Amino acid sequence: RDWVEKKLLQLGRIFCIDVCAYAVMSNHTHLVLHIDIAKANRLNNKAILIRWHKLFKSTFLCQQFLNGELLTKAELSAINARVNLYRERLSSISWFMRVLNESIARKANQEDECKGRFWEGRFKSQALLDEEALAACLAYVDLNPVRAKAADLPEQSDYTSIKTRIESAQNNKQPKSLMRFAGKPRKHMPKGLPYELKTYLQLVDWTGRSIREDKPGKIP
Repeated sequence: RDWVEKKLLQLGRIFCIDVCAYAVMSNHTHLVLHIDIAKANRLNNKAILIRWHKLFKSTFLCQQFLNGELLTKAELSAINARVNLYRERLSSISWFMRVLNESIARKANQEDECKGRFWEGRFKSQALLDEEALAACLAYVDLNPVRAKAADLPEQSDYTSIKTRIESAQNNKQPKSLMRFAGKPRKHMPKGLPYELKTYLQLVDWTGRSIREDKPGKIP
């Protein structure tokens, strides 16, 4: 679980995808992600290549370009085509999950000295189309360990975004590894979750104390 948490937060720094919430459970992981298309389009060719090569080995031609060597028109055309491909992949949830799952699978198989399939099935995703759906999904993910009786309180839920947020909030900060709460309307910030952090934490507490017939756990 520690591997998954560290890897997904690392990928959030490399991909043009923000991690809004996560809960790494014993046999599955919940994620809420935000695709930052504007950021992907804003990055220049060198920035895209540098990010991609933090994940995969570079080609000789890409290294020549990054080193500022003189390239032919055909070579520059090839670079542009490759950059466009990488730009698209760096804003793709499918590629985010592919890199996450493959890296964890390799590491687990190396430790267990075995080969074969590590994850069961492909990930499932659902678009969140309005602020109400987003808030409900964030709270669902953040309360997952409590609902599963893996923890009594959100701040005791290991490998979760809510624990990280609460720890940072105690120091009047927001974690850099997660998408910020920007307030409503977004105060002085063009991007961020459209809620006040304090209000959201109150929502999580209130929701977590309610009893659900389909879930065994709740905040005491």
